[in-house]
Amino acid sequence: MQKIARIFLNFIPVLIMIGFVPLIQNDYLLTLFYIIVIFISLRVKKVKNDNTLLVVGFFVMTISELIFIKTGVETFTRNSLFGLMPLWLPFLWAYGFVAMSRGIRIIEQ
Repeated sequence: MQKIARIFLNFIPVLIMIGFVPLIQNDYLLTLFYIIVIFISLRVKKVKNDNTLLVVGFFVMTISELIFIKTGVETFTRNSLFGLMPLWLPFLWAYGFVAMSRGIRIIEQ
């Protein structure tokens, strides 16, 4: 049970970020909020390779989302990044990579 609680705690920043999507309509302000949440989360708990995962997640998911949009799999009404997707989306995915990695590490312990 303790592992489940630890995994959940690692996903709280992601839940907070998702929860603010309908509350902050300005994509630039929401992106700034995400950057602050990510910065605080990485400061509170430092785990090896988190920064690398953050960068990889950012670029891999930005490219993946672009492919999904171009093939018609996804569409967004908020399109402040390249006129295709919300500016904040790659930041959410980037931290999602970090949270998933941390969750996997907890499971493997």
